[in-house]
Amino acid sequence: MFVGLRRFNLAMAALHAVQGALILVLATDFALPVTASFLEFDPATSALAPVQRILAELPLAPLIAAFLFVSAGAHLAMGGPCYESYVRDLRKQRNVARWIEYSVSSSIMIVVIAQLAGIYDVVALIGLFAINATMILFGWVMEVFNTPRRRVDWLPFWFGSFAGAVPWIGISIYLFGAGGDGPGTPGFVYGIFASLFVFFNAFALNMVLQYRKRGRWADYLFGERIYVWLSLLAKSALAWQVFAGTLQPV
Repeated sequence: MFVGLRRFNLAMAALHAVQGALILVLATDFALPVTASFLEFDPATSALAPVQRILAELPLAPLIAAFLFVSAGAHLAMGGPCYESYVRDLRKQRNVARWIEYSVSSSIMIVVIAQLAGIYDVVALIGLFAINATMILFGWVMEVFNTPRRRVDWLPFWFGSFAGAVPWIGISIYLFGAGGDGPGTPGFVYGIFASLFVFFNAFALNMVLQYRKRGRWADYLFGERIYVWLSLLAKSALAWQVFAGTLQPV
């Protein structure tokens, strides 16, 4: 039943790692600001006024490489030293390592998408990272609650769906409210938003099909492989769309 699973994970580790290395080697040092607004006393008006400061310039290439390398490390562990515990988890129809890895890698991805949409405030970025990680961790809770159960408890799924919607609503406000009299957000950012929105929702659909045991999803391992492929495709899509839009050398 688990034939080829070790090699599959090692191959995925290599595919993620190679892409991460290529991004670091090929990409420019393009960076976006991380800002914060503080209240300061304005002597001219004798009142407190907000003052925006740039706290840091966040280079995109290392961020993209980071979510690729996080995935590479997780697959390397599951195909190597953690293989036996990985298989034990799969026999119980759960994969703790998946949720830990996604909680980090997909949350970095959300930060990248948010910054490209114009969200620079440090607290907003931390909040988006945290709420996305919370969404992923509800996936872990979903598997714990429903292993083994005859009747599926969907409560963690709906809580996770609520948490997962928040970053996309916030990014949408910035993305579709941009422009005014100016040129607005570059077109490639809309492409990133649309494609990654589809991928993120495909993960939820995969979970639904697993728990409803529709067709080939009646086999938990089929859904596991779909998760892995979705992870690779989503990360690759984001990485190379950002590279094409902002990181390729002129």
